[in-house]
Amino acid sequence: MTPLSLTVQGVSVDVAGKTLVRALNLDAAAGEIVGLLGPNGSGKSTALRCVYRALRPSAGAVLLDGDDLAPQDMRETACRIAALTQDSSVDLDFTVEEVVALGRAPHQRGNVRLSPRERVLCRNALVRLDITHLAQRSVLTLSGGERQRVLVARALVQEPAVLVLDEPTNHLDIRHQVELLNFLRGCGLTVLVALHDLNLAAAVCHRIAMLRGGSLVTCGTPDEVLTPETVRAVFGVDVTPVTHPVTGALQLLYDLPTDKPLLEETSR
Repeated sequence: MTPLSLTVQGVSVDVAGKTLVRALNLDAAAGEIVGLLGPNGSGKSTALRCVYRALRPSAGAVLLDGDDLAPQDMRETACRIAALTQDSSVDLDFTVEEVVALGRAPHQRGNVRLSPRERVLCRNALVRLDITHLAQRSVLTLSGGERQRVLVARALVQEPAVLVLDEPTNHLDIRHQVELLNFLRGCGLTVLVALHDLNLAAAVCHRIAMLRGGSLVTCGTPDEVLTPETVRAVFGVDVTPVTHPVTGALQLLYDLPTDKPLLEETSR
């Protein structure tokens, strides 16, 4: 599907008297990769839940190509936005091939066979995520990293215009972390991704939104956002920016601060 623009417009989320996200404004142009960074409890996952409609914001709206998602049918949203969440799991004894095929569910009505085109989509997703050799294995026998790649493949089979990924590199070894992020760079979709690894974010994201305490601290290119001052203020660590000798991308070298962080980390 052709990538679409995504806009988070003044989104707030209040739960049990506590504000988890506060008046968040964020946008991703069609085909752009925007990373959400911030310490635990900063509101990254909550904001993403509003985007893929697992959570209704207390205020504000999420727009896809300028259209408010709220009044739309959930199946219609699922045809255009695919999500990989931190708590995604498959507890039934399905084969990998069957789980990946479930990505076509939003496009189908009733229990119908996959079309030849859909079978090709599934095969291509297995190849892209390097899991073809697992196709007939039960997902219950897979490692955490293998399951993660299966769930990414399932999301791709949805043919979304927007990918929403919450810590997609969890459980992945270094090789598959790099391969997944390289894939995101070349997939041509609009991607909103929450990451903990600042160096991976700097390598893959066109822009980065830094969150803290449910609020947007700053948003811009990796060079603009991942400054020593901002990283120390938000995460309480000192960094030295360096340039990757091969790619030229910004990378950070970490050190513990010698004095008290500028801001204390907000707990959940």
